[in-house]
Amino acid sequence: MQAPFSRSLNPEQAFAKAKHYCAYQERSHVEVKEKLYSFGLKKYDVEILLSRLIEENYLNEERFAKLFAGGKFRIKKWGRVKIVHELKKKRVSPYNINKALEEIDEEDYTRTLHKFAAAKWASLKSDQHIVRQAKTQQYLLQKGFEAPLVRAAIASLRKKSAD
Repeated sequence: MQAPFSRSLNPEQAFAKAKHYCAYQERSHVEVKEKLYSFGLKKYDVEILLSRLIEENYLNEERFAKLFAGGKFRIKKWGRVKIVHELKKKRVSPYNINKALEEIDEEDYTRTLHKFAAAKWASLKSDQHIVRQAKTQQYLLQKGFEAPLVRAAIASLRKKSAD
């Protein structure tokens, strides 16, 4: 017996709802597939509707990946590592992940990393030098910035504070 809140839709009703779902906000293929299954559709119908959504350009994995990466960097200030991890969780193809990362301007990325590093470094003035370095590094890694870039940013801060 199905739960009272779930109702099955026929494929045309589901397609109309899926079009609206995709038009409202860019979605990954996985999100849309899960949504279609939540309408009580069978695998065959889900695959057909996914194909139609792609053909009618409601669903585009490359567009989704680019907008996702750009948005997460510009708004949430995530680093590439975190963005890649989230895109992989959404089962975006490696090709589209690479395309998405191309959307991030290298100068903006470096500037953002150094801004976060300097702010964190300054907030830890009372800590010992090694603790300050470790906490700054951990913070930047959690934001998703790459370890070699984080080490370089911290080395730059150490050099400035030594001068």
